[in-house]
Amino acid sequence: MSAKPSLLMFVAAAVLIVPAAIRAQATPPAQNRKPVTTLTSPVTGNAVAGKTLYYDHACYSCHGFNGETGARPFVPNWPANLATERSFIAFLRGRANVAPVQPSTAMPNYPAESLSDAQARDVYAYIRSFKSAPPSIEKIPVMNQILAAAKKPYKQ
Repeated sequence: MSAKPSLLMFVAAAVLIVPAAIRAQATPPAQNRKPVTTLTSPVTGNAVAGKTLYYDHACYSCHGFNGETGARPFVPNWPANLATERSFIAFLRGRANVAPVQPSTAMPNYPAESLSDAQARDVYAYIRSFKSAPPSIEKIPVMNQILAAAKKPYKQ
């Protein structure tokens, strides 16, 4: 008789887990979704607190100090997971719940136990403060040297 309850629990778990795993595999990773160029959703977090969290969690190590540099830049072509606070938090939580089964990136997992929803909204507010601000070519000394050298005739 003890075998039947454990078999029943196995079947129940399979019925609940398998469809979720199939749905997770059918959803393209966030980095493959079409980027958003203009963000207009409301921001409710505190950008000052978010800056501290962004640095404390070393987000800058992959995304740069302003989202434009690093291994995973996102400014000015914002990925779909940064379109709204809700999508950002869903991305963080989904990674924490799905990534162990199906890792899609090297980004750490952030379950609610390690980064609360309020803290995630703060990080999102800080990220949303990022602006694309590349300097003009005239203000890049090395670029000017390269361009000047390129104009000179080639000597062998």
